[in-house]
Amino acid sequence: MNFRCAIVQDSKIGAVLKVHVQPNATRTECVGIHGDALKVRVAARPLDGAANDALIRFIAVRCGVPQASVVIQAGAEGRRKRLCVKGVTAETVRARLMPNSS
Repeated sequence: MNFRCAIVQDSKIGAVLKVHVQPNATRTECVGIHGDALKVRVAARPLDGAANDALIRFIAVRCGVPQASVVIQAGAEGRRKRLCVKGVTAETVRARLMPNSS
């Protein structure tokens, strides 16, 4: 299994994505791979769930789904998170979040 497949996989309800979050950045963006996760910088502080909210908004917009379709399954209080993006395939998530990865 290559690293792109380990980062995002299909599930019964959508795609499951591993993310490493860097809060308090100057802008929200995908910046590459961090271990076995997609690294995302978010322009929000990790206070009162602001960084999680910014991450969910960013993933939803990039994947073309409503914010309610992006759910943090694990890691809500840490930098390493597992997200479920409902209603899309792993390949769609890869294409929209990691277009230059090979």
